Amino acid sequence: MNYIIKNGQVVNEGKTTHTDVLVKNGRIEKIGSGISVKFAAQEIDATGQHVIPGAIDDQVHFREPGLTHKATIYTEARAAVAGGITSFMEMPNTVPPVFTQELLEDKYAIANNTSLANYSFFMGTSNDNIDEILRTNDKKNDVCGVKIFMGSSTGNLLVDNPLMLDKVFGGSELLIATHCEDEKIIKDNFARLKAEKGTLEPADHPIIRNEEACFESSFRAIQFAKKYGSRLHILHISTEKELQLFGNMLPLEEKRITAEVCVHHLHFTADDYAQLGNKIKCNPAIKAAYNRDALWKALLDDRLDVIATDHAPHTWAEKDEPYEKAHAGLPLVQHSVLMMLNYVKQGKITIEKVVEKMSHAVAKCFTIQDRGYIREGYFADIVMVDMNKSYSVSKENILFKCGWSPLEGTTFPASITNTFVNGNLVYGNGVFDESNRGMRLKFKR
Repeated sequence: MNYIIKNGQVVNEGKTTHTDVLVKNGRIEKIGSGISVKFAAQEIDATGQHVIPGAIDDQVHFREPGLTHKATIYTEARAAVAGGITSFMEMPNTVPPVFTQELLEDKYAIANNTSLANYSFFMGTSNDNIDEILRTNDKKNDVCGVKIFMGSSTGNLLVDNPLMLDKVFGGSELLIATHCEDEKIIKDNFARLKAEKGTLEPADHPIIRNEEACFESSFRAIQFAKKYGSRLHILHISTEKELQLFGNMLPLEEKRITAEVCVHHLHFTADDYAQLGNKIKCNPAIKAAYNRDALWKALLDDRLDVIATDHAPHTWAEKDEPYEKAHAGLPLVQHSVLMMLNYVKQGKITIEKVVEKMSHAVAKCFTIQDRGYIREGYFADIVMVDMNKSYSVSKENILFKCGWSPLEGTTFPASITNTFVNGNLVYGNGVFDESNRGMRLKFKR
């Protein structure tokens, strides 16, 4: 079906314009006022609403295959679409981990059959799969990147062999995304605190996984990248100290080293452990408030390039354990856009900047083809937002398979009303149309 979105406030490329958007055959046919439509098109009234490009989340964990008691690509992509995310890039720490090209393509096959959003998947790294990693070079226009866990993870995903790191940074032609926390510092901090206290609690998490652990690992990744001129993207920056490693002197398209910040590190602080406990236990940890303040400053001055979620769902039973056993990660894709729009209403950031960091900049950072903007000829990944209609998070409207959120009880001042993926109205006023699936993302490299 074709659509004409009428009378919306279109937010795109730093401007907000009162105009119409015509969608034909999955793409944006025309943008302008008083468009003459010469073919059948359903009219969508966007009066009083903002029309924005769909968010692109460059870091999610949808748990399939092998961990489907927590989530599936279907359930989490569905939640993402309801939250205004039209494309995602998913991580390799599934069961089995994505260490071969065959396992990577298996995930694409699952998404092709089940995902309502557009998708891409990272190739995983271990200490001994360099040949498989380098085979990904042949797919550089079809795969978002290579992921390195330079801090603890499940299975043998921790890459701590300097020779392996050297080979990956020296050989990969794709973007290399890193989780940066120093494992030795974390283990030493844990042992020291355990000896002092005996029983640990959630508030100890940012002491164990502290600023130094993040900085040392990020610094090491940057050294490898500079040695080879690699395209490095450091995920979920969480500390003030790390920000000295990033600059804003170059336009994003020219940066070889970029940085991501996640919504939970912009929203929560260590003070929230008292109320939320393990609900906000994640890696890297949510830390003291001065780090959050510094992250906001760096986001607004473009040292931090993109906003993501690191959506990482676990069952409530897995979170409701004593601190040391509780799994780390938060489910966030349904609410990340609303979280940022909340700060728009507070005057902390403009809606144009939110669109830049959640859509435009992600498309630039990963060189995604024909997405991330409201432009004629681009895929119609479009979200309609009512900035004056509130939305309250409750167990009844949570769509994640895990069924809980650290934001339960929060009322946001804005709502997602409609989400188009490839020109299909997949989510409209609380109702899903699941007759179409998302598409595999393509990259211009």
